[in-house]
Amino acid sequence: MRYLLIAFLSFSFFSVKSQTYFPPLTGNSWDTLAPEQLGWCRDSIQPLYSWLENTNSKAFILLKDGKIVLEKYFGTFTADSFYVWNSAGKTLTAYAVGIAQAEGFLSINDATSTHIGSGWSSLTPLQENAITIRHQLTMTTGLDDNVSDVYCTDPSCLTYLAAPGTRWAYHNAPYTLLDTVISSATGMSLNSWMYSRIGSKIGMTGLFYPIGYNNVYVSKPRSMARFGLLLSQNGQWNGTTVLADTAYLHAMTHPSQNLNLAYGYLTWLNGQASYKLPQSQWTFLGSLCPNAPTDMFSAQGKNAQIINVVPSQGIVLIRMGADMGSSYVGTQYNDTIWQFINRFDCDLGIENANIESVGVFPNPTNGTFILTDLAVGDEITLVNSLGKVITHFVAVKAGDTPLTVNCEKGIYFVQRKRNERVLTTTLNIQ
Repeated sequence: MRYLLIAFLSFSFFSVKSQTYFPPLTGNSWDTLAPEQLGWCRDSIQPLYSWLENTNSKAFILLKDGKIVLEKYFGTFTADSFYVWNSAGKTLTAYAVGIAQAEGFLSINDATSTHIGSGWSSLTPLQENAITIRHQLTMTTGLDDNVSDVYCTDPSCLTYLAAPGTRWAYHNAPYTLLDTVISSATGMSLNSWMYSRIGSKIGMTGLFYPIGYNNVYVSKPRSMARFGLLLSQNGQWNGTTVLADTAYLHAMTHPSQNLNLAYGYLTWLNGQASYKLPQSQWTFLGSLCPNAPTDMFSAQGKNAQIINVVPSQGIVLIRMGADMGSSYVGTQYNDTIWQFINRFDCDLGIENANIESVGVFPNPTNGTFILTDLAVGDEITLVNSLGKVITHFVAVKAGDTPLTVNCEKGIYFVQRKRNERVLTTTLNIQ
């Protein structure tokens, strides 16, 4: 009942939308909105800040209808510090591809070879020509992601595993080749295209920086928030059209194939019936972030770089950070953020501001631990930082349950599902 009340309260104060505010293209001014105007108590926000700090966060910003409600920096990191987006930059690339298509430089149904030439892989010419830009956007190229270096874009690293469109796999190398597609199709460098078509129109300053085989976007936190605000506005920025093709934007933020319903065009989707995670062919039933709004879509990267967009509520949320949430996408980390947000409401009282968690003792552990206070029917899933299921079971009796797992050292996530409510706890195996 309490969970339903929280969900109702969250919807009620979020659902009152007003005209969207857009910050000036230059300068540091940005209108704010007091948390109290959303019915939030400041004392209820502090537990989130403490948790973010304890999990090596660098920046956290939450916008409501474009205005800053929450903005917090941790340690020596400031509003003027630059940090990597990691794979959250994939969604930015997808946006840039959409603009290139709208301007007639390419079609996402083009074979990738049309723009970067033949021989870019180890496939036969027939196999290679079957791979399109759409396959790159949807992670369905069929190229083997079990190679020793998933970032390697050399032809020797790009080998055949399945026909395009028949297998979903989070594979970085085919994504990275989209940078070459954009440059070849438009005749402009990747950074020049990004700035002229997106950055200059929304006041976003940043650039793609080469790190090994990767091109990683780097910016200040507010530039990340600007792109999140653009994502929420259906291609418009304060009366300026950034991407006119609204059909492309709709496809980008809705299931792009039936192999992983939680994936659009290089964008993660909440509220679907099932989802897959990087480096796994396991299909998880349920929503990607069960404690978040169902219409939320996200740009997510390694170490939980996050841009969340909730169109129905005018919410944009960004998190930059390191170490914790070290999976290729910070799904469990992201869901925990929303568990805190769902307890901001003043009517719940400060005593309810801290999130409930799955009881795990001891933590850290050597692999032997106890799950406390389980109820009959509780569904328990232990996953590693890459989303691989280590163990899964349904409790058949109430009380404490001892568990021993043979795992490598690292960060894991214990997820408990009870009566459709999901809680997640970080487990440190040393």
